[in-house]
Amino acid sequence: MEATTITKEIDARGSFCPGPLMELIRNVKMAQVGDIIAVISSDEGSKKDIPAWIAKAGQEYLGSEPAQGATRFIVRKTH
Repeated sequence: MEATTITKEIDARGSFCPGPLMELIRNVKMAQVGDIIAVISSDEGSKKDIPAWIAKAGQEYLGSEPAQGATRFIVRKTH
């Protein structure tokens, strides 16, 4: 994954579905176009739910990466 500057990072470790996704949605709504938002989730359901929501919402999925026993999902707000 290319180096990106994360505008906002949400640590949702320990929160269960749909908590991490709801935090991401709330923060994307408040963000400016072009902002890059990361959410760290330890919930296994997030691996499917977060990328699916990003695609449905028409945002840009920049990828995911391991984050100390969890997964960091990275999204750029496009509109």
